[in-house]
Amino acid sequence: MSDHDQLGAPAGPDGRPPRSERVPQQGAAPGSPAGDTRPPPGDAAAAGPWHDRMLPLLRTPTADRRLAPDLSGAKPPGAAEPARVLDLALLVGELLLASGEAAEDVEAAMLAVARAYRVHPCDPQVTFTRVAISYQPGSSEPPLTAECSVRRPAGDYARLAAVFRLVTEIAAGGVTVHDAHDRLVAVHRLSRRYPVRIRLLCCGLLAGAATLLVGGRADARAWLVFASAVVAALAGDRLSALVARHDLPAFYQFVVAAAPAAVIGILLSFNGLHLRGSVVITGGLFALLPGWPMVAAAQDGLAGFYLTAAARLLEALYLMAGVVIGVMAVLYVGVNNGADLAAQDVPAAADNPPLQLTAAVLLTLAFAVLLNTEPAALPAVLLNSAVGWTTYGVLAGAGAEPILATGLAAGLVGLSGQLMARYRGAPVLPHVTAALGPLLPGSVLYFGMLAFVRGRPEVGLSGIGRAAAMAMALAIGVNLGRELARLFLPVARAAPRPGPPARRTGGRHRR
Repeated sequence: MSDHDQLGAPAGPDGRPPRSERVPQQGAAPGSPAGDTRPPPGDAAAAGPWHDRMLPLLRTPTADRRLAPDLSGAKPPGAAEPARVLDLALLVGELLLASGEAAEDVEAAMLAVARAYRVHPCDPQVTFTRVAISYQPGSSEPPLTAECSVRRPAGDYARLAAVFRLVTEIAAGGVTVHDAHDRLVAVHRLSRRYPVRIRLLCCGLLAGAATLLVGGRADARAWLVFASAVVAALAGDRLSALVARHDLPAFYQFVVAAAPAAVIGILLSFNGLHLRGSVVITGGLFALLPGWPMVAAAQDGLAGFYLTAAARLLEALYLMAGVVIGVMAVLYVGVNNGADLAAQDVPAAADNPPLQLTAAVLLTLAFAVLLNTEPAALPAVLLNSAVGWTTYGVLAGAGAEPILATGLAAGLVGLSGQLMARYRGAPVLPHVTAALGPLLPGSVLYFGMLAFVRGRPEVGLSGIGRAAAMAMALAIGVNLGRELARLFLPVARAAPRPGPPARRTGGRHRR
């Protein structure tokens, strides 16, 4: 079971994305008839990728942003058009936020849509479950605001990539508001690209690969531990689905999903084969740690979206608390009945490099499928994972502090993910989040919980603190890689003042 499969995007009663709640301010004039207009394909397409242009604009104070001149020479749309454009931008933001995108990137996409149709100055606002955008046509005219709620955001990177491509086409010009809205409805109705059986297999494979990654062995006992972790993960997934059918909160789903791994780990410790039950428990933790919410929370915090970051971080903490409670309740019973769960410390990343690198790639593959990553992006994601784990292994083998090694490896993953995303014209998150899976602090968290169960709270607090520090190092490293890519790659040029815009079929992007 993974948090990626149990959280879904919202839908209205007719299966379409929920209608935005347009809230015209008092005195709004009735809209004049106006057909769909295509965004002028002038400076917007030639100046560079839309996210490179929108992020600096978002980081500019709103008052200064409104004074920016419009160099396109295009006439502003009619009075009816801004409401339709705001509705389109709102649906774009809603789908992106529901698919797991960071708040700043959601605002950038909404702003790109509004400016592509020359509806500005606009001010998008995104929180954890709320998307809004405001348009002020002039000092003497009433503003127009649209907003909607986004419930239970989830990681769905196929939908995220589809919306990203649509925003790219809108920013390049040539897509009417009506066509863009229809395509958004089709994106919302996209089903999962992977069958249920494949996702179940990947859920077990993630836990099994984590046992090879942490254990660092490939003998017969290691493969028995691998099989035990797969069975435990599948049992946890089914139990979680059973709890979810009764509409219980996700916290309780994680409690019951964590228990089978702990039970099987304790049972393996009561035999004469010297099987390492602790490795099974650690593998189960890898399958349950809320990876993408932690990364998204840290990115929002570093970008200044403190309310959204706090909400996402609190959600991740609650899910982790569910995992900890589910595991510790079973560990307490096992340890007090003679279970031997005193595994040795986590092996160095260079103990068995070929096996652990293979396990890291398998873990990333399973994680990417659970996040519904597009098949075309999987090779790049796996390559990024291999780069990140190799970097961590080299640094750890050289004696670097694990937290420092994790942060540097995550920074390289973030930077290479940026380059891959720019080359493919795709969003960054699918290339980064799953690649961070092998670096999650599952084993450190397990040893902290084990110390608590044994009555050593100071050691337990130290272990959980190290796990939190490693998670923060992951998020900061990814964000730093992103900012380095934005600073040192070619930036968007200011477009010259054109004459009447010529007809174009598409935009040109700098990569």
